[in-house]
This record gives sequence, structure tokens and C-alpha cells, in this order.
Amino acid sequence: MNTAPTPTPDVSIVVPIYNEVENLPDLVERIAQAMSAQPLSFELLAVDDGSRDGSADTLRELAATRPWLRPVFLARNYGQSSALQAGFDRVRGRYVVTLDADLQNEPGDIPLLLERLETDSSVDMVSGWRKDRQDAELSRKLPSRIANRLISSATGVHLHDYGCALKAYRRPIIDRIRLYGELHRFIPSLAKEAGARITEVPVRHHARTRGVSKYGIDRTFRVILDLILIVFFMRYRQRPLHAFGGLGLWLAAPGVLILAWLLLQKVVGEDIGGRPLLLAGVMLVLMGVQMVVAGLIGELLMRIYHEAGGAPQFHAQEYVPDSRVNMPAARDQQAQAATNNIA
Repeated sequence: MNTAPTPTPDVSIVVPIYNEVENLPDLVERIAQAMSAQPLSFELLAVDDGSRDGSADTLRELAATRPWLRPVFLARNYGQSSALQAGFDRVRGRYVVTLDADLQNEPGDIPLLLERLETDSSVDMVSGWRKDRQDAELSRKLPSRIANRLISSATGVHLHDYGCALKAYRRPIIDRIRLYGELHRFIPSLAKEAGARITEVPVRHHARTRGVSKYGIDRTFRVILDLILIVFFMRYRQRPLHAFGGLGLWLAAPGVLILAWLLLQKVVGEDIGGRPLLLAGVMLVLMGVQMVVAGLIGELLMRIYHEAGGAPQFHAQEYVPDSRVNMPAARDQQAQAATNNIA
């Protein structure tokens, strides 16, 4: 296959890179080999996320003889989500593929994912599943399994492997999502929110042989916090009053009942001034009111955001009749018009 760049390549491959200088030559070569085995044209967006090991210089050298390689250099280390978004902002293909630069993902599996998108119009995103993981450490396997089940249950997007970076998307899905913070872990959930139909296919996985893993135990706590954010985002982004107001009512209701009970006791002559129950009732009511007010403020902010032309509340596609189906009818109309002109 001719690997020269095209004005609009069929596939854009986005790879975030951070201190992977030892893997880059092999990575680029294996991606080129994988893409040469299939008919789609491609480009490789290698996003250097502020590496300090010479990865940027290596990318420049590789790009000098490979026109399809488009390095992108971030000013400093912003994190994987920002690196991916920098690549997404520059993609040109109708399909977008992501994978890590550590060669634990198998570049040879990229055509497998693309074939699924090409042959199955009911799928918008294909997520890789490292069915036979080669991580030697149980400390990585066990938390990953727990996280996959927790995220699947909380978001409603049931996947075996959220952590697999090898994924393929139709371009409109990528155009609808924005990554920031550390939301790269939840791209399937964001894609579902954007209307994507998702499937999962087993892919190969390799143990890391060069470089150093960038993940630590602290990632577990960040995943939990980000999961709270993504669940809130998916369920209550456009109706914050339902989240804050609902919690506020649950807090205020027992507070009101407590105060009503104490009022009744006061009426019958009992002293309630020094009772801790009075303080608990007042605090519950105040906290409930604060939550409801926070929900109302959130609703006002959402109204301002949408009326000012913010992100769309929904994504829609209008039916367009197939021009090839309508060609005979169009020719009949043209022939009738020509007959009328002659007459």
C-alpha cells in the first residue's frame, strides 16, 4: 500500500507519548506494517506529552522520512487526556484509532477493529479487550478487574476492559466528546453519552519490555473520584436540580419530622431547648435547603450556558434519501420536463 499522505486519509491513529523513546522506532514501524496490510489510507498523530527522554527528537527524525507521521508536541506534561484531545483536535480521517506507545497494545490488531467498523454499520465504537493480559503483577490485574466491574455497573456501559487503550471510533463520535482532567479512562461512557453504539473485541496484549510503567497505586483513588464525576455527568448534567434537590429533600424531610415532633412535645409542656435532637433537626433542614438552592443555581447556570450557544443538548442526524435510489425517478422527471418543453 502507498503510505504517502492523502488530503483526507481514511484513518487517523492517535498515540499519546510520554518518555517512550526506546519504543518509538519499533512502534512506528509496526503501525506502518499493520496499515499496509489493509486498503485504507492513514495518518499517525504521535502526541508527545512533554517527554524528557528525547522522544520529541526521535519523532522528528522518524517524521522526516515518513510523510504520514504527524508529530504533535505539547509544551509540558499535561496528562494522557490532554494528549489524546490534542490529537483528536487534529484528526482528519473518517475513522479514529487510539493505542498506547508502550507496545503492550498490538498494532497488528488495528485492521481487526477497522474491519468491524467497515462491515457493521450498527457499531460506532470498537473497544479492545485484553482477554489474556500479560501483566505479571497481581497488583495491577486485580484492581483492574474490580474497576471494570465498578465502572460498568455505575455507568451502564458494560465492558470487560475499560483500561485497554486500543479502540476505534467513527469520526462523528470523536467530534462530540471533549477530554480533560483524567477522563480518558471513561471514553466509552462519554461516547455512549454522545450516542455511540459500542462493541468489544478481544485483542492481543504484551508484557512491557522497554521503558517504565507510568501507573501507580494512587491511580485507584483518582479512578473512584473520576467515576463519581462521570456518573454525575451522565445522569444529571442537564438537570442538576434533580441531583442536589433530591439529596436536599432527603436531608430536609427527616429534619422537618424531627422538628414537628419536638414542636408537639413543646406544646404539651416538655422542655426541648437542651436536646441534641433539636440541633440535629435544624441542621438537617438547613443542609436540605442549601442543597436545593445549589440545584437551582445549577439550573440557572445550565440555562445561561445553553442559551449562550454552549454544547448541544442532543445529537441528531436527519434522514437523507440515497441519491442512487432516487436516480431513476430523477431521470423520469428530467425526461418529462424535456417533453413538456418540446411540446
